[in-house]
Amino acid sequence: MRMPQRGPDRGRIAIIGLPSLWLTVFFLVPFVIILRMSLSDPASAQPPYRPLLDWSQGWAGIRLFIEGLDLENYATILTDPLYASAFLTSVRIAATGTLLTLLAGYPIALAMARASRRWQPFLIALIFLPFWTSFLIRVYAWIAILEQDGLLNQVLLAAGLVSAPLMLLNTEIAVQIGIVYTYLPFMVLPIYAALEKQDGSLVEAAQDLGSTPARAFWQVTLPLSLPGVLGGCILVFIPVMGEFIIPDLLGGSDMLMVGRLVWTEFFSNRDWPMASTIAVMLLAILALPIVIGQRRAGVGSMKP
Repeated sequence: MRMPQRGPDRGRIAIIGLPSLWLTVFFLVPFVIILRMSLSDPASAQPPYRPLLDWSQGWAGIRLFIEGLDLENYATILTDPLYASAFLTSVRIAATGTLLTLLAGYPIALAMARASRRWQPFLIALIFLPFWTSFLIRVYAWIAILEQDGLLNQVLLAAGLVSAPLMLLNTEIAVQIGIVYTYLPFMVLPIYAALEKQDGSLVEAAQDLGSTPARAFWQVTLPLSLPGVLGGCILVFIPVMGEFIIPDLLGGSDMLMVGRLVWTEFFSNRDWPMASTIAVMLLAILALPIVIGQRRAGVGSMKP
């Protein structure tokens, strides 16, 4: 007896199709537009780039459009030391900020995971509490704290720890403080999720076999939490690479990062093709940690 063929699983198609449609509309299409602009030349017109695709000319218009595209902007970025310096500065600040956020966030996540079940929802709410206030207002608050006559210098002077106000604002230190404060929840929550799922009996077994608490942490707790650490580092590093507000408000005019460079090219220089090229190059750099994270996750999922 021949079994009737089943029709397509509509639920499965919807589960796969809706996210794919979302990514196509809100990521792939904008990326194609940005990529197309990066291959163009600036122009004093509206829109401020050339060539434009004229569908009325048919295949001749398409041919002229393709012939007008070039890689001149990419060559400029690769040869101009200004752009190389901005990218290197962004990588250095993002890597340092990610490390500092990890050092600050891991103990918090560990304390949350080892707290009693009754207190964990309250502690998670405290982590989310800063999001109830505008991001811009929170960064402006740090200006009031770090400026020369701000709250921090007043406390240090009153405590006798310094004899003169510290120059903290408009420095890389201020930028790193803003990064750690802003992105700390993105580091804490993935690590907490990894630590909270761990079986506490594994640490107890290690201690029963003679391990000290510190050794049990390094050999059991930390290795099992590495997926959460990797996820947190990716969630911090990627947005910090393109950060604009924190370097602009806390770092001063000498802090040249990729985010400010894109803003300058778009709005000050009106050079949309160069700004688009910088954005494409930034995406290419950020694709590396994403691929590494996916491969690590895939290797971890195959382990018994």
